[in-house]
Order: sequence, then C-alpha cells, then structure tokens
Amino acid sequence: MNPSSNPTSRTVTGLRERYGATVAGRALREEWVRFRTGRGRALAMAASVLVTVSLGLLIAGGTRSTCVTGKGEGPCPAPLVGPDGTAVRDKYYFVHQPLKGDGGITARVSDLTGQMRMPDAVPGVRNVKQGVVPWAKAGLLVRQSLKQGTPYAAVMLTGDHGVRMQDDFTHDVPGGPHNGPQWLRLTRSGDTITGYESDDGTTWSKISTVRLTGLPETAEIGLFVTSPGAQWERAMAFAQATATFDQIRLEGANGSWRHDDVGVVMESDGKTPHHPGGVVESGDKLIVTGGGDIGPATAEGGIRADLLLLGGALGLIPILVMAATFITTEHRRRPPRTSFLTEPNPQTEPNPQTEPDLPPRPGPPTRTSSPARTSTIPPSDTSSPTAISHPTRPVPPTNAGSPTSTNPSNSTDSPPGTSPAIGTSPAIRTGPAIGTGSPRDTRSSGAPDPTRALAAKGAVVGAAGFVTGLVASGVVIPAGLALLRAHQNPIQPITLGTELRMIVGYAALTALAAVLALGLAALVRRAIVAVALAVALLVVPYLLGTAGLATWLLVVTPAAGFAIMQSVPTFAHVDVDPSLLVGYYPLPPWAGLAVTCAYAALTLGAAIAAHHRKTSRRTPLS
Repeated sequence: MNPSSNPTSRTVTGLRERYGATVAGRALREEWVRFRTGRGRALAMAASVLVTVSLGLLIAGGTRSTCVTGKGEGPCPAPLVGPDGTAVRDKYYFVHQPLKGDGGITARVSDLTGQMRMPDAVPGVRNVKQGVVPWAKAGLLVRQSLKQGTPYAAVMLTGDHGVRMQDDFTHDVPGGPHNGPQWLRLTRSGDTITGYESDDGTTWSKISTVRLTGLPETAEIGLFVTSPGAQWERAMAFAQATATFDQIRLEGANGSWRHDDVGVVMESDGKTPHHPGGVVESGDKLIVTGGGDIGPATAEGGIRADLLLLGGALGLIPILVMAATFITTEHRRRPPRTSFLTEPNPQTEPNPQTEPDLPPRPGPPTRTSSPARTSTIPPSDTSSPTAISHPTRPVPPTNAGSPTSTNPSNSTDSPPGTSPAIGTSPAIRTGPAIGTGSPRDTRSSGAPDPTRALAAKGAVVGAAGFVTGLVASGVVIPAGLALLRAHQNPIQPITLGTELRMIVGYAALTALAAVLALGLAALVRRAIVAVALAVALLVVPYLLGTAGLATWLLVVTPAAGFAIMQSVPTFAHVDVDPSLLVGYYPLPPWAGLAVTCAYAALTLGAAIAAHHRKTSRRTPLS
C-alpha cells in the first residue's frame, strides 16, 4: 500500500510538520528573548554602527582634491561620463571628415608600433622602449561629434587582443585573433553602424552591428589611434601607439582630412600639449600617432564610494564579540541541565536523554507501627509498558496467585482527605521503564533540543548582524557621498544598483560574520578564543589587503566577502591592477560573499554536528 494514499499516514505526517514548525518557532522566540534581555548586546550593535559611520564620515570630511590647470590650482573637474553614466576616458588622435547620410570607410592597418615607458633602470633616467600595450587601438571611428563622452562606434586592431568592435565605451565584441596587417570597414545606414574585417580586402566577415541612438544626419567618420598607459605595479606610465593606414576609401564623404587631438591635456602653462599626437601624410598613406584611451575609466574616474566603508572591518569586531558571548555567557550562567554546552552529571542529576522525571510524592507518609511497607503491582498490570515500580522503594516478592502480599496487621488506613501511605499509593507516573534503554524525548519535558537551540541562536545573531550592518552602511554611504560632493571632490559615478548592492551586501557580510563567530564559540567554548579566531579570519586579511599585502588571503579566507563593497566596475576590455589600493578585489562581489557564506554555514554546521555526536554517544542509565 502506498503510504501517501493512507489517510492516517498523511495525518501523522501533517501533525509532525506542524509540530516541527511549532517547536522551531518556539526555539526562535526563546532565543530572541534571551538575546534582547542580555546585557551589553544592544550596546555592541550600537558600537558597531558608531565605528563604521564615524570612520566613514571622517574619511569623507577630510578628503580634498585639487588639480593644476592653465588657470592655476583649484578643484578637480567632475569625471567625464558616457551615455549610460559610467565614468569614461575619451582621448585619442582623430583624422576625420564629415559624413552626411549613409556611407562608410574602408582602410588597411598595415603596421602598428609604439613606445612605452618602463620602470627606470637607472634612477632619474627615463626608460622608454619600443612596443605597444595589449589594448593599444588603431582603426575606424564614427561618432556624433568631437565632444567627449558622446556616442560612437569603432572597429579596430589592438596590440594583443585581435580585432574588436566597440561602442559607447562599455560595449566590446571580439572579432578575429589578428595581430598583423588587417583590412577594416565601417558602414552607416541611418543610425545603424556595422563593422567588418578581412584578410585580403576581398572576403569580408561581419563583426557586429550596433545602433547609435540620436546620431545626427551629419556625423564624423575617419581614422583614430590611441593607447592606454603601460601598466606597472600600482601605477600607469606613458604609452603611445603609431599606426600606418593605407588603401583608404570613403563613401559619402569626399572632403579634406581634418586633424584633432581629442581630449589632449595641457601643461601647467595652459598652452603646451602633454604628450600630443599627430599625423603624417605619405602618398596614399596616413601615419597616425595617439595616446590615451576610448573606454571606461577605472581608478581615474574619481573618489571611490567603497572608501566610505573602510571602517566597516573594525565595525565588525563588536558584532563578533556579541555573537561569541551570546553562547558562552549562557554556558556560564545556565543551570547544567538546560545548557546544551554541558553534559549531565550522573551522580547529581538524571540524564535528560534517558531517564524520565520522577513523579512527585503524593503526600507525606502516615506513621505506622509496621517496620516495612511495600508497593505492589497487580499481575494484570505487569505487562503494561507504562507501569513502573517506585525507583526508591524495593518490591518484595509476592505469593503466587495472590493479588497482593501485605500483612493486614501492619496496614494502616489514611484519614479522609489525606494522601495514602507510600506503600499503598496507587498513583504512578507513566513512561518508559527505567533500565529499558528507551530515550526520553527532551521535547516532552520542555527541555530545549540542543541542535535546534543552536540553529535558532544562529538565526537570531544573523538577523541582529544584518540589521546592524544595514543601518551602518545605509547611513554612511549616502551621507559620505553628500559630504564629498559638498567639498567639490570628483566622485566616481555609481549606479543605484551598485549603491544598493554595497549597502545590502555589507549588511549580509555583517550577518555572516556574526554566524561565523557563533559557530566558532560553540566549537571552542571560549569567547575570547572564538573572537580572536574570527578577527584573524575576517579583519586581519582585509587590513593586509588594504595595505597591498597578501591579497590572496581575500580569496581563501572568509574576508573574501569584503568584495561585496567594490564600487569600481570591471570591464573585460580594460586592464587594471587587481589591488585594493585602486579599488579592485581578487574575486567578483557576489563570489566573494559566497565564500564567506560557505565558511559561516560550515562552521555552524560543524558545531551542530559535533554536539549531535556528543549527545548520541551518551548511554542510558540502567
């Protein structure tokens, strides 16, 4: 018979589910009451918020940015942003013509060379060598205007990433893996731009098609060259690229070439370009030199929002102390029988797992002249599993066939309204017989289930940690950004989604830190040891990472969860230094938080399993 079709089985299953949910809810309520009535826990939460917020606002209030321009020293300009609000870089050398209506341009990039500065071998002597950086770019470009940050589309040959098609700074589509001479083509049809590549100028392969919303009837189309700086350790040095274009053909534009060094930076005199580009015409060839980049800005995009959460690591310490002491303080104060961190003492108390509670005595015994009193069990009841003899009174043997074996001369009658004598009391509490080895369910006597109690504690401290982190990050990030803007600091733009991810993510990190500390305390049973371990696993690796040391610890320890605070976006077509000094973590935000979540879950699970094994090894009293 299928158990699922049995109404009795379904009823029992439903009752078990309802009972389990009731007991779990009761455990949560009990642990919440213990948590909120405990001394110092609210102060620990307040201290965590105070540390995180005060340090963040101190950083925001003490930050001042100034730039030197042709007009002298003053506030730095706001970061340049692209069509979608991302901070971008838009510096390149452009040889172009106006294109009215539909048309296109075809050209071959026959050579791509350049120069880059490397670390000085001799102090004070510039070390410049020939070559190009991986993301040096030379190709064809069409854009709305020469104004920086406006929409564009380009097809290009790169230094080490083959042919690519990019648009609006943040979008990148790979073409073929070519690094030698390559034919390129860019066509326009309305506001639709299509990029092509070819090895011989005859057989063409389409790379991608993009749409530039708002592209005017007359756009700018032509050749461009740019090169990001050479990436050093924690620095970016000067680099330029030079490309030779030939076999140039225009459709829809037949004017004269115009030359513009878009986005060039002037020296302090306001007149001399800093690392200018240029173009040389040689027959049907154009040799173009340029530096800079067309793409997202990373460390150059302004002050990062994640700097406001630098105090968050120290703000976790009160939460770790609160979570660890939540369990160890109870161990010191709770009576041994109700604490799941202690084992029952068989010499002083019954084992709650194996021995039932003894029934209360029904009344004071009546004095008699009989020297002995006995308690008997009728034969008809000896087979009942619920009938037990009083554990403190031996039962003498009875005569066969006699329902009782008492001496009438020794028996006494209790006065009306009083309890009968012990030897004649019929009141017996039902339950499993002592010595049968049947464990008593602690739920029936009201004693807490230790594993369920530990899980409930984890839920309570996790919720408290989440609320604490949410308040701290929800205050310091908006308030800190407002303070930075008030002091005219350039701030790297962040989207609403990024800001919410930072706020909620830090709250989740705080909750996981609390659960981790609770699990460690349940394992080691010493608050100071658990707090020290939690700080060593969470806070110390983060502090080392912010100093540029041992960043690998932010991959293999629970401190990986701090990656959720990263505010600088990452892009596949931008090379960056993966260092906290410039705002980058070794792991993506949610992947880092998942590492911390795994540590917290494994630690709490190990504590529950360890206690479960300990209680299962307890033998019943005989």
